Amino acid sequence: MSLADWIVLIVTLLAIISYGLYKSRTSKNLDGYFLSNRSMPWYLVLLSIMGTQASAVTFLSAPGQAYTDGMRFVQYYFGLPIAMVVLCITFVPAFRKLKIYTAYEFLEKRFDLKTRTLTSFLFLLQRGLSTGISISAPAIILSSLLGWNIIWTNIFMGGLLIIYTVTGGAKAVAYTQQLQLIIIFGGMIAAGYIVVHLLPAHVGLSDVLHLGGKAGKLNIITTGVEKNHFNWNDRYNIFSGIIGGFFLSLSYFGTDQSQVGRYLTAKSVSESRLGLLMNGLVKIPMQFLILLLGVLVFAFYQYAKEPVFFNQSQIELLSHSKYKDSVTYLRNQYDSLQTAKVSLMNTNNSVNQSSLNEIEKKKTSYRSTIKRWLKDKDVNGDDNDTNYIFLRFVVDYLPKGLIGLLIAVIFLAAWGSIAAALNSLSSATIVDFHKRFSKKELSEKREYNLSKWYTFLWGVFCVAVAQLAYNIGNSLIEAVNVLGSLFYGVILGIFLVAFYMKKIRGNSVFVSAIIIEIGIISLYILNQKGLISLSFLWLNAVGAIGVILMSALLNMVMVKPRIDQ
Repeated sequence: MSLADWIVLIVTLLAIISYGLYKSRTSKNLDGYFLSNRSMPWYLVLLSIMGTQASAVTFLSAPGQAYTDGMRFVQYYFGLPIAMVVLCITFVPAFRKLKIYTAYEFLEKRFDLKTRTLTSFLFLLQRGLSTGISISAPAIILSSLLGWNIIWTNIFMGGLLIIYTVTGGAKAVAYTQQLQLIIIFGGMIAAGYIVVHLLPAHVGLSDVLHLGGKAGKLNIITTGVEKNHFNWNDRYNIFSGIIGGFFLSLSYFGTDQSQVGRYLTAKSVSESRLGLLMNGLVKIPMQFLILLLGVLVFAFYQYAKEPVFFNQSQIELLSHSKYKDSVTYLRNQYDSLQTAKVSLMNTNNSVNQSSLNEIEKKKTSYRSTIKRWLKDKDVNGDDNDTNYIFLRFVVDYLPKGLIGLLIAVIFLAAWGSIAAALNSLSSATIVDFHKRFSKKELSEKREYNLSKWYTFLWGVFCVAVAQLAYNIGNSLIEAVNVLGSLFYGVILGIFLVAFYMKKIRGNSVFVSAIIIEIGIISLYILNQKGLISLSFLWLNAVGAIGVILMSALLNMVMVKPRIDQ
């Protein structure tokens, strides 16, 4: 990056940190550190919810997801608005009435201590792992741009986040997310404008959309039906989005402390509800525009030279391996194809489609060869470059200064979501475990200090996870959602039983949750091995419904009917 980019990046980040710490002044107790003294207006609740949900993974990986797989990922959010309505009717008033710190306190009041502890543990496990993946996203950027070692980059990024979150608490998270989202949306809009502006003069936005449609990138609505049969392993379609997405959203916003903690900061039930309902309205359009940016980048590369592999560090790795000479030859051949393709696309006459198809076929073959070489055990590279597509465009084509702003956007998105996650991990640890099982009475000051220590320790854990996440194989945004789906369904099932099945006792739901969680993980493993066909989104519905049915069954067996004398 240029000096101007570094100045923009550093000034933006320092300004956000300073503003957040200035606004974070609050009472030094659990209510102030975790819930901002329950004093936030609905619009800050909305921005905090959106900022927590839209991590760096969203802005780094989603455009690449659209570039490779089209816009069908937007269907993942179709169940979100329905979930927001259910939350506002049931979850919000119950949590607010009890004046709880974590959602899992409610479960002890409804069932027993062991059910509360199990559910909180499942949350801590999946949220800790997911946050580690989220830390790896901005670390990838620095590592790729500066050639830094990924291990030290993760430690550097994680260290900054730990200091920021430990110092500020929930109030710093909420207020900085307000500014972060303004800068984020401004930066993404600017990037979209630049993409269209860089296209040839004879190519307009309608041409870009037409090109994206012909390439199958505007597949916004898909049914999942293939050869007259529904493909249960199809990850994104309207049915998995509405049904599986509903269960996932209901669990994420209703039972995940990283989100519950956001709307518990509101000053009233109506403020919490308004923040959630507005989130249900704006999330789908926001995600649509982020994915559309990936389609614009795809169209741009039809008129410009597309890299043979977007992660340049992996090309450098091959250049120092036994494939050194082969890589040089392949890149020369690929560049020749690119020159021919650009010449064909930029002609004002009708494009020779057969010639273009032949070029694309050869390009795909070359990319497959690169990926095969990277998989070689002697190379041990990363053969997935989805997370680098948008980043590569930003670095290669955006003007000086704007590159720094876009990098800052991804950093800010990471900080907002990860800070909220660390805050929630700390709150669940001290409230659901330390305070609940400690025999010593803690003063408010001691609770406050312990909360900071737990935030620090969870930050260290998440940095350790980040060391393993950068070459996870899938796009990062997909990896986070897969991981959540392994736990969210079961957690949601426990809460649904608590709210709607008043006769079921704690022992029944506790045993059911363990059995169904083992079953969900087994289903995922079987699907990975190709023994069954079931997309990860369906695991949320299977988990929730499984806990409900199993709890009802076990309750009939385990609970003896009372005999009136």
